[in-house]
Amino acid sequence: MKQYKVKDIKLADSGKKKIDWARDHMPVVSEITKEFSKRKPFKGLTIGASLHVTKDTAVLMYALRTGGAKVILCGCNPLSTQDDVAAALAKDDFPIFAWRGQTRFEYYTSIDFVLDHKPQITIDDGCDLVGVVHSRRKNLIPNILGGCEETAMGVNRLRVMEKEGVLKYPMIAVNDAYTKHLFDNRYGTGQSSLDGILRATNILFSGKTMVVVGYGWCGRGVTTRAKGLGSQVIVCEIDPIRALEAVMDGFGVMPISAAVRIGDIFVTVTSNKNVITYAHMLTMKDGAVLANAGHTNVEIDVETLDKRVKKRVEIRPNTVEYFLPNGKTIYVLGEGRIINLVAAEGHPSEVMDMSFATQALSAEYIAVHHKKLLPKVYNTTIEQDRRIATLKLKTMGISIDTMTAAQKKYMGSWTEGT
Repeated sequence: MKQYKVKDIKLADSGKKKIDWARDHMPVVSEITKEFSKRKPFKGLTIGASLHVTKDTAVLMYALRTGGAKVILCGCNPLSTQDDVAAALAKDDFPIFAWRGQTRFEYYTSIDFVLDHKPQITIDDGCDLVGVVHSRRKNLIPNILGGCEETAMGVNRLRVMEKEGVLKYPMIAVNDAYTKHLFDNRYGTGQSSLDGILRATNILFSGKTMVVVGYGWCGRGVTTRAKGLGSQVIVCEIDPIRALEAVMDGFGVMPISAAVRIGDIFVTVTSNKNVITYAHMLTMKDGAVLANAGHTNVEIDVETLDKRVKKRVEIRPNTVEYFLPNGKTIYVLGEGRIINLVAAEGHPSEVMDMSFATQALSAEYIAVHHKKLLPKVYNTTIEQDRRIATLKLKTMGISIDTMTAAQKKYMGSWTEGT
């Protein structure tokens, strides 16, 4: 069986330097790696992962291998793989099938490459790996102990599978860990999405009207960073509580049908389909910029846009100018795919440090406790979150208070009144 397929193995030296940089900025994962080297929780196990192949992901792969696992990796997005990192992993004997610019067929062939190694634990970003297992590779299910899911969209899919009774092995919702969605989704997505837009366009945010579609944790991050750069921010939401929160946070809130007429820059962060349609595009300002920060490329209806618009020009890397039939032009970034990984490098390593620490410990939890787990979606424990947060604070040189014995007694009692 061929052990790797990457863009160019000669890029390995460049990728190794990036991985070394990431490792130096991921002290929590490094600490867990040291623990894994002693415990070997994955000894004899094969872990199959479908993740964005970045320098930070590589650090996680090394942690799992140090813990005794055979680790197989493919990408989870056709445009998010960093080819030099993939080459570095391949050169260091990781079975890997990943390169930037995959066709849909190549993308799913890569997933099959991972599954051909018959993993006992799956690690997913977007639920495509789990989806293939449950649709056309069902024969592998009896061999699988459990899995982890990184994204909000993937966790949503898993909960639907559980509700419909089709989920066949336990999954841990890594995305729902506090140290994931409070930091990775908010600070990571907020910074890296704007980084991607800037690299693709070099546009000035100050003075522009940015429309952010979705006010979940990722949307909160994008809005806050855009406001900090001087943009006037409008939020579009379907959830009344989130919409109210956006208002209280100082942002304008309106339906997308109204926002499309006044926005200069649009960022979708919903995990849903066609939240910006071709009809919306026709009513936008001349020169509007469209980017997606969600996991898949369906939030902006680029498929219909490509069918309806005959003239388009790639004017910069990851920036395509579309000439609409009404005489206006719009700019779509990164083919409507996840902008922070298509046009930039993804989240900063310091943020992924916590997310991948959660992945590593969740995978260990499955390896140790799988016999007690049912085929359902499990949340991470608050104890694990606090442990990761404590490690992160320690590496940052920050100490916090602890309760006194009297305070603990008071908080654990109901008898002492006013």
